[in-house]
Amino acid sequence: MVVLEDGAPRCLDCADLGHLVFLPRGDTALTRRSREESTLSAVVLRFNRRKGRYERQGVLVEEAGLARAEARCLADAEARRRRRARDARRRAAQDTRFTEAFAAEILRLLPCCPPDRARAIAAHASVRGSGRVGRSAAGRALSEVAVVSAVVASVRHLDTPYDRLLMSGVPRHEARLRIAAGVERLLREWGWRAGLGSAGP
Repeated sequence: MVVLEDGAPRCLDCADLGHLVFLPRGDTALTRRSREESTLSAVVLRFNRRKGRYERQGVLVEEAGLARAEARCLADAEARRRRRARDARRRAAQDTRFTEAFAAEILRLLPCCPPDRARAIAAHASVRGSGRVGRSAAGRALSEVAVVSAVVASVRHLDTPYDRLLMSGVPRHEARLRIAAGVERLLREWGWRAGLGSAGP
């Protein structure tokens, strides 16, 4: 590890940080408490060349501060475990309600879509942390564009040769153009009356 000081790298001892110990990222409570218990601390970053950005690796803290933080975490570990369990149940209930609302909106916009398919599309699109359209701001607001985009994505992969085209080397944009008519045809069979617009193929 080195410290950048005035643009120049220095070793930890030269930067008066050599007495600190490294705490890897991963335990939020322990990290927060270690920094609270340490008079001096420093964030450790590593540059990810592939992503072109710095990413947090952990913190440097005083060894005595880390020991005090670990003792605090052990003292209330059971309470924090119960709180995590409650939070997980609450999030699961929220996710279930959101998926049901998403499926209901699919069926409102495309009333002839098979209900099982609508539920499957909603479940796939709304997975927490997935980055899929259901978890976008528009998706959480159940906007028409987001909901139809989720349906289009499902149709594209399950009801057209789109994936085979990609695997055969067809560029994505061209593959989408080739299957666009088939996607729109199925959506119209399911009761979609508007043009695809920005939900596009």
